[in-house]
Amino acid sequence: MGLLDFIRSFRATSQQELRILLLGLDNAGKTTLLKVLASEDISHITPTQGFNIKSVQSSGFKLNVWDIGGQRRIRPYWRNYFENTDVLIYVIDSSDRKRFDETNQELWELLEEEKLRNVPLLVFANKQDLLNAAKASDITDGLSLHQIRDRRWQIQGCSAHTKEGVKEGLEWISKTIGSNKKK
Repeated sequence: MGLLDFIRSFRATSQQELRILLLGLDNAGKTTLLKVLASEDISHITPTQGFNIKSVQSSGFKLNVWDIGGQRRIRPYWRNYFENTDVLIYVIDSSDRKRFDETNQELWELLEEEKLRNVPLLVFANKQDLLNAAKASDITDGLSLHQIRDRRWQIQGCSAHTKEGVKEGLEWISKTIGSNKKK
């Protein structure tokens, strides 16, 4: 499923534009995921030094996906991109268990941000194609995601390289935004 297919799934909603913020530690797979969403080549990915944005117009609908670099020196600038975020996608490298504490701290700091209050959260437990990847259920427990009470959230195991699980995450976004518009 490419980005255009995803956009078409939103045609039933009255939402004209959707702003998605794509965050996570460096090397989690954010840029690879963004390129997969845009149906672009993923054979040459370099670390994001600032941000990438992909905007696609289709049938009067505009989807803006903001991929912000995850290096420690860039993270303080994340807050410059919080304004008007409709969905927060947080990407985790499921195979990098040494950084689970660090990613846990960063995620919970994001969830405490006023400008992200009530913003739905999709956690992509990326790199599930690797043998040493933690299962999404183990990450849920390790990050205490069940304690999130102020927003709708979902964790989705995925592999940006194989595209496995990406479609399911996008479908969750579609349903969540659709149900939020009806309220």
